[in-house]
Amino acid sequence: MKVLKMIFKNETVFCISFLLAVLSAFVVHPDQMYLAYPDYRTIALLFCLMIIVGGFQSLGVFGMLGHFLLKGAGSIRGLSLIMVLLCFFSSMVITNDVALITFVPFTIVVFRMSGRVERVLKLVILETIAANLGSMATPIGNPQNLYLYSIAHLTAGEFVQAVFPYAGVSLIMLAAVVLVEREEPLLDVVVKEKTEFTKGKIFRQMVPYLALLILCLMVVFRILPYQPVLICVMIVVLAVNRKLYLSVDYFLLLTFLCFFIFIGNMKRIPEISSFLVSVVEGRELLTGILTSQIISNVPAAILLSGFSSNFSALLTGVNVGGLGTLIASLASLISFKFFSREYPDKKGAYMIRFTIWNGIFLIVLIGEAFLLGQIT
Repeated sequence: MKVLKMIFKNETVFCISFLLAVLSAFVVHPDQMYLAYPDYRTIALLFCLMIIVGGFQSLGVFGMLGHFLLKGAGSIRGLSLIMVLLCFFSSMVITNDVALITFVPFTIVVFRMSGRVERVLKLVILETIAANLGSMATPIGNPQNLYLYSIAHLTAGEFVQAVFPYAGVSLIMLAAVVLVEREEPLLDVVVKEKTEFTKGKIFRQMVPYLALLILCLMVVFRILPYQPVLICVMIVVLAVNRKLYLSVDYFLLLTFLCFFIFIGNMKRIPEISSFLVSVVEGRELLTGILTSQIISNVPAAILLSGFSSNFSALLTGVNVGGLGTLIASLASLISFKFFSREYPDKKGAYMIRFTIWNGIFLIVLIGEAFLLGQIT
Protein backbone atom coordinates (compact mmCIF):
# COMPACT_ATOMS: atom_id res chain seq x y z
CA MET A 1 0.00 0.00 0.00
CA LYS A 2 2.86 2.36 0.83
CA VAL A 3 4.39 1.68 -2.59
CA LEU A 4 1.10 2.57 -4.33
CA LYS A 5 0.80 5.79 -2.32
CA MET A 6 4.36 6.74 -3.21
CA ILE A 7 3.76 6.04 -6.92
CA PHE A 8 0.57 8.14 -6.88
CA LYS A 9 2.36 10.99 -5.12
CA ASN A 10 5.39 10.99 -7.41
CA GLU A 11 3.71 9.93 -10.66
CA THR A 12 0.26 11.48 -10.42
CA VAL A 13 -0.09 12.15 -14.15
CA PHE A 14 0.78 8.54 -14.98
CA CYS A 15 -1.80 7.27 -12.47
CA ILE A 16 -4.49 9.50 -13.99
CA SER A 17 -3.58 8.39 -17.53
CA PHE A 18 -3.64 4.74 -16.44
CA LEU A 19 -7.07 5.18 -14.84
CA LEU A 20 -8.43 6.86 -17.97
CA ALA A 21 -7.05 4.08 -20.17
CA VAL A 22 -8.60 1.36 -17.98
CA LEU A 23 -12.00 3.08 -17.75
CA SER A 24 -12.12 3.67 -21.51
CA ALA A 25 -11.32 0.00 -22.06
CA PHE A 26 -14.62 -0.91 -20.37
CA VAL A 27 -16.41 1.11 -23.05
CA VAL A 28 -14.30 0.07 -26.04
CA HIS A 29 -13.17 -3.47 -25.35
CA PRO A 30 -9.56 -4.35 -26.24
CA ASP A 31 -9.11 -5.66 -29.76
CA GLN A 32 -6.56 -5.63 -32.57
CA MET A 33 -7.12 -1.91 -33.21
CA TYR A 34 -5.46 -1.16 -29.86
CA LEU A 35 -2.13 -2.04 -31.50
CA ALA A 36 -2.54 0.88 -33.90
CA TYR A 37 -3.14 3.46 -31.14
CA PRO A 38 0.43 4.24 -29.99
CA ASP A 39 2.89 6.35 -31.95
CA TYR A 40 5.78 3.91 -31.57
CA ARG A 41 8.20 6.31 -33.26
CA THR A 42 7.71 8.96 -30.56
CA ILE A 43 8.05 6.44 -27.73
CA ALA A 44 11.23 4.99 -29.25
CA LEU A 45 12.76 8.45 -29.76
CA LEU A 46 11.92 9.52 -26.22
CA PHE A 47 13.57 6.38 -24.85
CA CYS A 48 16.70 6.92 -26.97
CA LEU A 49 17.06 10.62 -26.15
CA MET A 50 16.57 10.07 -22.41
CA ILE A 51 19.21 7.36 -22.27
CA ILE A 52 21.68 9.41 -24.38
CA VAL A 53 21.25 12.50 -22.20
CA GLY A 54 21.71 10.23 -19.18
CA GLY A 55 25.05 9.22 -20.70
CA PHE A 56 26.18 12.84 -20.99
CA GLN A 57 25.05 13.47 -17.40
CA SER A 58 27.01 10.48 -16.13
CA LEU A 59 30.17 12.08 -17.52
CA GLY A 60 29.45 15.38 -15.79
CA VAL A 61 29.47 17.23 -19.11
CA PHE A 62 26.75 19.73 -18.25
CA GLY A 63 28.21 20.54 -14.84
CA MET A 64 31.59 21.18 -16.42
CA LEU A 65 29.96 23.48 -18.95
CA GLY A 66 28.36 25.45 -16.13
CA HIS A 67 31.66 25.76 -14.26
CA PHE A 68 33.42 26.90 -17.41
CA LEU A 69 30.87 29.63 -18.16
CA LEU A 70 30.72 30.83 -14.55
CA LYS A 71 34.41 31.63 -14.57
CA GLY A 72 33.55 34.60 -16.80
CA ALA A 73 30.94 36.05 -14.40
CA GLY A 74 32.17 39.22 -12.70
CA SER A 75 29.02 40.09 -10.75
CA ILE A 76 25.87 38.54 -9.31
CA ARG A 77 23.89 40.02 -12.21
CA GLY A 78 26.33 38.52 -14.69
CA LEU A 79 26.15 35.18 -12.89
CA SER A 80 22.34 35.27 -12.98
CA LEU A 81 22.30 36.06 -16.70
CA ILE A 82 24.66 33.18 -17.46
CA MET A 83 22.54 30.69 -15.51
CA VAL A 84 19.28 31.81 -17.14
CA LEU A 85 20.76 31.71 -20.64
CA LEU A 86 22.35 28.35 -19.88
CA CYS A 87 18.93 26.90 -18.99
CA PHE A 88 17.29 28.54 -22.01
CA PHE A 89 19.73 27.31 -24.64
CA SER A 90 20.74 23.95 -23.13
CA SER A 91 17.07 22.92 -22.84
CA MET A 92 16.86 23.02 -26.64
CA VAL A 93 19.07 19.94 -26.77
CA ILE A 94 18.97 18.19 -23.39
CA THR A 95 15.23 18.95 -22.69
CA ASN A 96 13.76 21.28 -20.09
CA ASP A 97 13.63 18.79 -17.23
CA VAL A 98 17.27 17.69 -17.66
CA ALA A 99 18.39 21.33 -17.85
CA LEU A 100 16.67 22.03 -14.53
CA ILE A 101 17.92 18.84 -12.88
CA THR A 102 21.45 19.87 -13.88
CA PHE A 103 21.57 23.60 -13.27
CA VAL A 104 19.08 24.40 -10.46
CA PRO A 105 21.06 22.48 -7.77
CA PHE A 106 24.21 24.03 -9.23
CA THR A 107 22.64 27.51 -8.85
CA ILE A 108 21.53 26.86 -5.27
CA VAL A 109 25.01 25.70 -4.25
CA VAL A 110 26.73 28.70 -5.84
CA PHE A 111 24.30 31.35 -4.56
CA ARG A 112 24.05 29.80 -1.09
CA MET A 113 27.64 30.94 -0.61
CA SER A 114 26.51 34.55 -1.06
CA GLY A 115 23.71 34.22 1.51
CA ARG A 116 21.16 35.91 -0.77
CA VAL A 117 18.02 33.75 -0.42
CA GLU A 118 15.76 36.19 -2.29
CA ARG A 119 18.16 36.22 -5.21
CA VAL A 120 18.18 32.39 -5.25
CA LEU A 121 14.37 32.24 -5.21
CA LYS A 122 13.93 34.63 -8.12
CA LEU A 123 16.75 33.08 -10.14
CA VAL A 124 15.41 29.53 -9.77
CA ILE A 125 12.00 30.74 -10.99
CA LEU A 126 13.58 32.51 -13.98
CA GLU A 127 15.66 29.42 -14.77
CA THR A 128 12.47 27.34 -14.75
CA ILE A 129 10.74 29.75 -17.12
CA ALA A 130 13.85 29.82 -19.31
CA ALA A 131 14.04 26.03 -19.56
CA ASN A 132 10.33 25.69 -20.34
CA LEU A 133 10.37 28.41 -23.00
CA GLY A 134 13.80 27.66 -24.48
CA SER A 135 12.86 24.03 -24.97
CA MET A 136 10.04 25.04 -27.32
CA ALA A 137 12.57 26.11 -29.98
CA THR A 138 13.60 22.61 -31.15
CA PRO A 139 11.73 19.38 -31.92
CA ILE A 140 13.76 17.54 -29.24
CA GLY A 141 13.51 20.24 -26.56
CA ASN A 142 10.59 18.60 -24.76
CA PRO A 143 8.31 15.57 -25.13
CA GLN A 144 5.33 17.47 -26.54
CA ASN A 145 7.45 18.94 -29.34
CA LEU A 146 8.89 15.55 -30.22
CA TYR A 147 5.42 14.00 -30.29
CA LEU A 148 3.68 16.72 -32.30
CA TYR A 149 6.56 17.12 -34.74
CA SER A 150 6.51 13.36 -35.27
CA ILE A 151 2.80 12.82 -35.86
CA ALA A 152 2.08 16.06 -37.71
CA HIS A 153 4.86 15.74 -40.29
CA LEU A 154 5.57 19.44 -39.88
CA THR A 155 8.25 20.95 -42.09
CA ALA A 156 11.16 22.80 -40.49
CA GLY A 157 9.64 26.06 -41.74
CA GLU A 158 6.25 25.34 -40.17
CA PHE A 159 7.88 24.41 -36.87
CA VAL A 160 9.97 27.60 -36.82
CA GLN A 161 6.95 29.73 -37.66
CA ALA A 162 4.94 28.18 -34.82
CA VAL A 163 7.46 28.60 -31.99
CA PHE A 164 10.30 31.00 -32.85
CA PRO A 165 8.32 34.26 -32.45
CA TYR A 166 7.43 33.23 -28.89
CA ALA A 167 10.87 31.87 -28.04
CA GLY A 168 12.43 35.13 -29.30
CA VAL A 169 10.17 37.37 -27.19
CA SER A 170 10.73 35.07 -24.20
CA LEU A 171 14.51 35.40 -24.52
CA ILE A 172 14.30 39.20 -24.65
CA MET A 173 12.02 39.29 -21.59
CA LEU A 174 14.25 36.96 -19.57
CA ALA A 175 17.36 38.98 -20.36
CA ALA A 176 15.55 42.24 -19.51
CA VAL A 177 14.30 40.93 -16.14
CA VAL A 178 17.82 39.87 -15.16
CA LEU A 179 19.59 42.98 -16.45
CA VAL A 180 17.36 45.41 -14.52
CA GLU A 181 18.65 43.85 -11.30
CA ARG A 182 21.01 45.94 -9.20
CA GLU A 183 24.65 45.27 -9.99
CA GLU A 184 26.56 43.67 -7.11
CA PRO A 185 30.12 42.39 -6.98
CA LEU A 186 30.68 38.65 -6.87
CA LEU A 187 32.57 38.70 -3.59
CA ASP A 188 31.67 35.62 -1.60
CA VAL A 189 30.86 33.24 -4.41
CA VAL A 190 33.54 30.68 -5.10
CA VAL A 191 33.33 28.49 -8.17
CA LYS A 192 35.18 25.21 -7.84
CA GLU A 193 36.10 23.50 -11.06
CA LYS A 194 35.80 19.72 -11.33
CA THR A 195 39.04 17.95 -12.08
CA GLU A 196 38.11 14.27 -11.94
CA PHE A 197 38.65 13.75 -15.66
CA THR A 198 41.00 15.16 -18.20
CA LYS A 199 39.37 16.91 -21.14
CA GLY A 200 40.74 14.34 -23.57
CA LYS A 201 39.34 11.43 -21.59
CA ILE A 202 35.90 13.02 -21.31
CA PHE A 203 35.80 13.74 -25.05
CA ARG A 204 36.66 10.11 -25.85
CA GLN A 205 33.89 8.95 -23.52
CA MET A 206 31.45 11.37 -25.15
CA VAL A 207 32.02 10.06 -28.69
CA PRO A 208 29.54 7.12 -28.52
CA TYR A 209 26.80 9.37 -27.14
CA LEU A 210 27.46 12.08 -29.71
CA ALA A 211 27.22 9.50 -32.50
CA LEU A 212 23.94 8.15 -31.08
CA LEU A 213 22.56 11.69 -30.71
CA ILE A 214 23.30 12.38 -34.39
CA LEU A 215 21.50 9.17 -35.36
CA CYS A 216 18.47 10.19 -33.27
CA LEU A 217 18.39 13.63 -34.87
CA MET A 218 18.38 11.93 -38.27
CA VAL A 219 15.29 10.01 -37.12
CA VAL A 220 13.66 13.22 -35.85
CA PHE A 221 14.13 14.85 -39.25
CA ARG A 222 12.91 11.69 -40.99
CA ILE A 223 16.21 10.81 -42.67
CA LEU A 224 16.43 7.39 -40.97
CA PRO A 225 13.73 4.98 -39.73
CA TYR A 226 13.51 4.66 -35.97
CA GLN A 227 13.73 0.85 -35.66
CA PRO A 228 17.43 0.32 -36.56
CA VAL A 229 18.44 3.41 -34.55
CA LEU A 230 16.58 2.10 -31.50
CA ILE A 231 18.39 -1.23 -31.77
CA CYS A 232 21.72 0.54 -32.25
CA VAL A 233 21.18 2.72 -29.15
CA MET A 234 20.25 -0.28 -27.02
CA ILE A 235 23.31 -2.28 -28.11
CA VAL A 236 25.80 0.59 -27.70
CA VAL A 237 24.48 1.58 -24.28
CA LEU A 238 24.57 -2.05 -23.19
CA ALA A 239 28.24 -2.18 -24.18
CA VAL A 240 29.29 1.26 -22.85
CA ASN A 241 27.26 1.73 -19.65
CA ARG A 242 24.30 -0.54 -19.00
CA LYS A 243 23.44 1.38 -15.82
CA LEU A 244 22.02 4.09 -18.06
CA TYR A 245 18.93 1.95 -18.54
CA LEU A 246 18.04 3.01 -14.98
CA SER A 247 18.15 6.71 -15.97
CA VAL A 248 15.14 6.40 -18.30
CA ASP A 249 11.83 7.84 -17.07
CA TYR A 250 9.75 4.75 -17.80
CA PHE A 251 6.70 6.31 -16.15
CA LEU A 252 6.75 9.04 -18.82
CA LEU A 253 6.81 6.39 -21.56
CA LEU A 254 3.94 4.53 -19.89
CA THR A 255 2.04 7.82 -19.55
CA PHE A 256 2.29 8.31 -23.31
CA LEU A 257 1.11 4.74 -23.87
CA CYS A 258 -1.90 5.14 -21.57
CA PHE A 259 -2.96 8.40 -23.19
CA PHE A 260 -2.65 6.81 -26.63
CA ILE A 261 -5.08 4.08 -25.49
CA PHE A 262 -7.49 6.59 -23.95
CA ILE A 263 -7.50 8.88 -27.00
CA GLY A 264 -7.81 5.95 -29.40
CA ASN A 265 -10.85 4.71 -27.52
CA MET A 266 -12.45 8.17 -27.33
CA LYS A 267 -12.11 8.57 -31.11
CA ARG A 268 -14.08 5.34 -31.55
CA ILE A 269 -17.04 6.74 -29.61
CA PRO A 270 -18.81 8.99 -32.19
CA GLU A 271 -20.65 11.23 -29.72
CA ILE A 272 -17.58 12.01 -27.60
CA SER A 273 -15.29 12.36 -30.61
CA SER A 274 -17.64 14.82 -32.33
CA PHE A 275 -18.00 16.88 -29.15
CA LEU A 276 -14.25 17.11 -28.54
CA VAL A 277 -13.57 18.04 -32.16
CA SER A 278 -16.15 20.85 -31.94
CA VAL A 279 -14.49 22.16 -28.75
CA VAL A 280 -10.89 22.03 -29.98
CA GLU A 281 -11.06 22.89 -33.70
CA GLY A 282 -10.31 26.54 -34.37
CA ARG A 283 -9.29 27.12 -30.75
CA GLU A 284 -6.15 24.96 -30.63
CA LEU A 285 -3.81 27.61 -29.23
CA LEU A 286 -6.11 28.80 -26.45
CA THR A 287 -7.33 25.27 -25.67
CA GLY A 288 -3.72 24.08 -25.45
CA ILE A 289 -2.88 26.83 -22.96
CA LEU A 290 -5.94 26.24 -20.77
CA THR A 291 -5.72 22.44 -20.79
CA SER A 292 -2.04 22.59 -19.86
CA GLN A 293 -2.88 24.51 -16.68
CA ILE A 294 -4.87 21.51 -15.42
CA ILE A 295 -3.14 18.36 -16.68
CA SER A 296 0.26 19.81 -17.81
CA ASN A 297 1.38 20.39 -21.37
CA VAL A 298 2.66 16.92 -22.32
CA PRO A 299 -0.64 15.05 -21.75
CA ALA A 300 -2.50 18.10 -23.10
CA ALA A 301 -0.60 17.75 -26.39
CA ILE A 302 -1.37 14.03 -26.62
CA LEU A 303 -5.04 14.49 -25.69
CA LEU A 304 -5.85 17.44 -27.96
CA SER A 305 -3.90 16.10 -30.95
CA GLY A 306 -6.53 13.40 -31.35
CA PHE A 307 -9.23 15.95 -32.09
CA SER A 308 -7.55 18.57 -34.28
CA SER A 309 -5.59 18.85 -37.50
CA ASN A 310 -4.06 22.29 -36.81
CA PHE A 311 -0.91 20.97 -35.17
CA SER A 312 1.06 24.22 -35.56
CA ALA A 313 -1.39 26.14 -33.37
CA LEU A 314 -1.55 23.27 -30.91
CA LEU A 315 2.26 23.18 -30.77
CA THR A 316 2.32 26.85 -29.86
CA GLY A 317 -0.49 26.46 -27.34
CA VAL A 318 1.00 23.62 -25.29
CA ASN A 319 4.43 25.28 -25.25
CA VAL A 320 3.14 28.66 -24.11
CA GLY A 321 0.81 26.70 -21.79
CA GLY A 322 3.87 25.49 -19.88
CA LEU A 323 3.65 28.87 -18.15
CA GLY A 324 1.06 29.53 -15.47
CA THR A 325 0.39 26.99 -12.74
CA LEU A 326 3.09 24.85 -11.13
CA ILE A 327 1.77 21.75 -12.90
CA ALA A 328 1.40 23.41 -16.32
CA SER A 329 4.84 21.97 -17.09
CA LEU A 330 5.89 19.04 -14.95
CA ALA A 331 9.50 20.21 -15.31
CA SER A 332 8.54 23.13 -13.03
CA LEU A 333 8.02 20.67 -10.18
CA ILE A 334 11.69 19.73 -10.41
CA SER A 335 12.81 23.25 -9.52
CA PHE A 336 10.22 23.49 -6.76
CA LYS A 337 11.42 20.25 -5.16
CA PHE A 338 15.07 21.33 -5.25
CA PHE A 339 14.32 24.77 -3.79
CA SER A 340 11.89 23.59 -1.10
CA ARG A 341 14.33 20.89 0.00
CA GLU A 342 16.98 23.55 0.61
CA TYR A 343 14.64 26.27 1.93
CA PRO A 344 11.55 24.49 3.40
CA ASP A 345 10.34 27.69 5.11
CA LYS A 346 10.19 29.50 1.76
CA LYS A 347 7.73 27.20 -0.04
CA GLY A 348 4.85 29.69 0.20
CA ALA A 349 6.98 32.59 -1.01
CA TYR A 350 8.22 30.49 -3.91
CA MET A 351 4.69 29.54 -4.98
CA ILE A 352 3.50 33.16 -4.88
CA ARG A 353 6.50 34.53 -6.81
CA PHE A 354 6.39 31.61 -9.26
CA THR A 355 2.73 32.27 -10.07
CA ILE A 356 3.30 36.02 -10.48
CA TRP A 357 6.29 35.70 -12.81
CA ASN A 358 4.71 32.92 -14.85
CA GLY A 359 1.52 34.96 -15.09
CA ILE A 360 3.44 37.97 -16.42
CA PHE A 361 5.21 35.91 -19.10
CA LEU A 362 1.97 34.10 -20.00
CA ILE A 363 0.00 37.34 -20.41
CA VAL A 364 2.70 38.84 -22.65
CA LEU A 365 2.86 35.74 -24.88
CA ILE A 366 -0.95 35.52 -25.12
CA GLY A 367 -0.90 39.20 -26.10
CA GLU A 368 1.66 38.35 -28.79
CA ALA A 369 -0.67 35.61 -30.06
CA PHE A 370 -3.49 38.20 -30.34
CA LEU A 371 -1.23 40.58 -32.24
CA LEU A 372 -0.22 37.79 -34.61
CA GLY A 373 -3.87 36.93 -35.17
CA GLN A 374 -3.54 33.42 -33.74
CA ILE A 375 -6.20 34.09 -31.08
CA THR A 376 -9.37 35.88 -32.13
